[in-house]
Amino acid sequence: MTLRFYDSASASVRNFVPVTPGQARIYYCGATVQGAPHIGHVRSGLVFDQLSRWLTYRGYRVTLVRNVTDIDDKILANSEASFQPDFAGELSQEPWWALAYRFEQVFGRAYAALNIAPPTYEPRATGHIPEMFALIQRLIDRGHAYPALDGSGDVYFDVLSWPAYGELTRQQVADMQEAPDADPRGKRDPRDFALWKGAKDGEPESASWDSPWGRGRPGWHLECSAMAGKYLGETFDIHGGGLDLRFPHHENELAQSRAAGFGFANFWMHNGLVNYQGEKMSKSIGNIITPAQMLEQARPLVIRYYLGQAHYRSVLDYRPTSLEEAKVAVERVETFLGQTLALHREDAQVPQAFAEAMDDDLNIPKALAVLHERVKAGNGLLAADQEPAQEAAEVYAMVKVLGLLELMNLGGHGAGASGSAQEEKALASIMDSLLLMRDQARQAKDWAKADQIRDALAEAGITVRDSASGSSWSLLD
Repeated sequence: MTLRFYDSASASVRNFVPVTPGQARIYYCGATVQGAPHIGHVRSGLVFDQLSRWLTYRGYRVTLVRNVTDIDDKILANSEASFQPDFAGELSQEPWWALAYRFEQVFGRAYAALNIAPPTYEPRATGHIPEMFALIQRLIDRGHAYPALDGSGDVYFDVLSWPAYGELTRQQVADMQEAPDADPRGKRDPRDFALWKGAKDGEPESASWDSPWGRGRPGWHLECSAMAGKYLGETFDIHGGGLDLRFPHHENELAQSRAAGFGFANFWMHNGLVNYQGEKMSKSIGNIITPAQMLEQARPLVIRYYLGQAHYRSVLDYRPTSLEEAKVAVERVETFLGQTLALHREDAQVPQAFAEAMDDDLNIPKALAVLHERVKAGNGLLAADQEPAQEAAEVYAMVKVLGLLELMNLGGHGAGASGSAQEEKALASIMDSLLLMRDQARQAKDWAKADQIRDALAEAGITVRDSASGSSWSLLD
């Protein structure tokens, strides 16, 4: 067994040799919780869920960290324009921390609806300010960072002090534009990026912290380096995220971490973006597709299959027919498994061809080809009144490791759980999907649709409660 992954830093496929034998430590960039997720966010979560599941199947003890950026310029700006019911039921401006937590829950429901397993740790940036202070001071002491020249309280990373800056994206500093993440007045060089951002007039007092350099809040790039180091150590196996994060976010993470003397990530894995009929998704164009919108069109099983069917490094192009095509493909697998319930085995192993595809840079398209070939062979045996024992066991093993099994309807036995447990899991999945749709309607101020969903649930014996931090549900007594 040799696992091989594409490393963005070296632009090559390399053998995976873990830092600690038998363990796989992974960090990938999660949500900046300024608004509801789009399917690009969810695709990234799904890719690293697939990676984690495969490494676990291969016998590694996986530690997976997905951060939450819960303090950010856009979070502060969006909170000023957001009005939510307070405890008295009156609309009032939503505090930045409440908006961040509300959308963190929306992201969580989107992940849960598609059976994206929770990470081992999901740290919030605001919970790790002391670790960020320590990293900043270490960089200052090593000559790679400095307090702002204008006394604003900003602290910057000195890019010219680190000759390797640009190594991840293979750029030269001379060719780079200035960093737009802080006012350039206090910088030695306009390309220097902010490690700490001094508090500004008009910002909420709660959105800043006392520091040795003045009251302020952390820079975006610093957060991930500090949290990755805390939960995974100075050197770990894989750092990942969407392709759009390579520069400047991941480039800056790498520079500040290496400049601090840490090995940081041995592999950099980046998933491709999602387009809409050949065009980049953009709010300004209006071609964004959200998980909630998808869940109005198809089952979570179909959406997970669709978002996870392409190679993780490729662009995924969404078209109006995409979900219908995915539905036909995955329900053929579901039907076969539903017809062969007695033949499923928890100890079944995936076919060698499937394993070889997954070991080869997580080649999902090749793995799915093996899955569908086994389903076709099994259906042929069923048509001939023969028992497809091996095919059913292998298909069961493959959909299980792909995270599809729990979303399938196999007559109440889809995940091998008891009937009541399966029913509870099904209800929870349905509620995650419905609350995600309702969150989307409320964000769009489509109150009629939001009320329609709530009223329909009430008729079914389910009550929905709204608060500044989000929505919850419970069965009526």
